[in-house]
Amino acid sequence: MARNILLLVARLLLAALFVPSGVQALSDIASTSSYFAGLGLPLPTLAAWGTGLFEVIAGSAILIGFQTPIVALLLAAFCIAAGFIGHYHQGDDPTLSFLHQQMLMKDIAIAGGFLAHAMAGAGAWSLDGRNRT
Repeated sequence: MARNILLLVARLLLAALFVPSGVQALSDIASTSSYFAGLGLPLPTLAAWGTGLFEVIAGSAILIGFQTPIVALLLAAFCIAAGFIGHYHQGDDPTLSFLHQQMLMKDIAIAGGFLAHAMAGAGAWSLDGRNRT
């Protein structure tokens, strides 16, 4: 039972990062596109829509525990890519560089949490868990 509680709490905490972030990105596509353009990404508006939709859909799937191993692997890859694209060697001054380095490490750590979910699954209190019974 403790395992299922911890897996549920972990899913809730991870979803609490991705679902609101995706909603925010979709709610202000112009600002999200501008941020992506500043990173030098091609087609920043398409990237903004794709990122926002991915965060909402994948975050929701983690929240309810649907196809958790697959979604967790996708989110782990997303975290690593986003961390390196958005934070690696960013910042014009030492303080900003330090903050970006911390954000990169945060993204890497979150990827580790998703990899653990890919192996452990979502637990019994999830759609995946209900489908097994």
